[in-house]
Amino acid sequence: MRKILSTLRQIWGAKDLKKKVIFTAAMLLAYRLLAHIPTAGVDKEALKALFSSSQLLGLLDIFSGGTLANFSLVALGLGPYINASIIMQLLSVIFPKLEEMQKEGEAGRELVNQYTRLITVPIAIFQAFAMYFLLKGQGVIGNLEPLNLLALLITMTAGTILTVWIGELITEYGVGNGISLLIFAGIVGRLPVTLGQTVSTAETLDPVNMLAFIFVSLAVVFGVVFMNEASRNILVQYAKRVKAGKIYGGQSTHLPLRVNQAGVIPIIFAVSLVLLPSMVGQFVGQIPNAAFADFAGKVVTFMKPGGTPYNLIYFLLVVGFTYFYTAIVFNPEKIADDLKKYGGFIPGVRPGEATANYLSKVLNRITFAGAIFLGIIAIMPAILQEALNIPTLSIGGTGILIVVSVVLETTKSLQSQLLVRNYEGFLNI
Repeated sequence: MRKILSTLRQIWGAKDLKKKVIFTAAMLLAYRLLAHIPTAGVDKEALKALFSSSQLLGLLDIFSGGTLANFSLVALGLGPYINASIIMQLLSVIFPKLEEMQKEGEAGRELVNQYTRLITVPIAIFQAFAMYFLLKGQGVIGNLEPLNLLALLITMTAGTILTVWIGELITEYGVGNGISLLIFAGIVGRLPVTLGQTVSTAETLDPVNMLAFIFVSLAVVFGVVFMNEASRNILVQYAKRVKAGKIYGGQSTHLPLRVNQAGVIPIIFAVSLVLLPSMVGQFVGQIPNAAFADFAGKVVTFMKPGGTPYNLIYFLLVVGFTYFYTAIVFNPEKIADDLKKYGGFIPGVRPGEATANYLSKVLNRITFAGAIFLGIIAIMPAILQEALNIPTLSIGGTGILIVVSVVLETTKSLQSQLLVRNYEGFLNI
């Protein structure tokens, strides 16, 4: 506790960090205020009842940053931007020029981000249109005139762009990753509601199930923290070099390979895809055609959140995206080349291609553990609902994973900035 208070005093005593923390808090406050300004023509009671009974909409609400449940001005939240990011990641694999662009430094990454923003706009329009038909079919929103519908689509699309802009401002001028912090703020902001929905079923639970639920919740938090921090340390030695009569190198260090290289990204990617059939089915079901309506009903039933096909596909998508994203963020060939360039080698492994193959082999093994863990976390709400008979379970492993990951990431960012300030103070003495 003393260490935490000491760290907080250091942050508050540093003017630049103090400004960043205040700016981040102000942006999060502004975003949460926007999340409570509802759009016109929505039946709030019907909307509340719909979200409390639909796991599909509950998952969408998590990744919208908690804004969809209010159908606010920023109702779509970051969903379209996340989908656009997925598309850009896939395109970078198909088109090598995009991958090269991402490696060109800040200018290349900014250009890729600009493409992502442009792709976000049509995705936001489509999702706003689909959400309107979904809520209309549930009686939450009435039949709008063309001009009113156009205004609604423009408002929701502009809300998404505004949300992305706020997130990028936090990333540039605040503390931590702005997009992650907005999702974190949405989950934490809805925590009292989700806790209330879960606790409301406590009367129907026997003491054994309640104790099991508490134990599993604590185990999930412990597991998330452990897997986020777990890594395999690869011993790396550097050859001795004699230059001008002096000996350089000869020291040893470790190359840490994280068990969960991809973080929460695979779950976000998987959710975006696994919910797509249900959303499209809800949209197609509104078409006045018996064949279309029958097909849409079968799709929605087959991919119903909580069902066996849904959970199986969701689990496999999370595992697949974990390997996919890990392959993007970690390049064994580049690491092997860098080690060889600076005279480093792994004991018992030849430099160059053999080192790259060794790193790939180790990474694939530890990524398997991380992928299975993320897959279990993703489908855990459905498992607990069935095992403990909690029909309104609203607290899932995905939300806990996001909250814990963002807290750890932001804490490390603050600690690194404090460490840099300490070094600067030491060098200026």
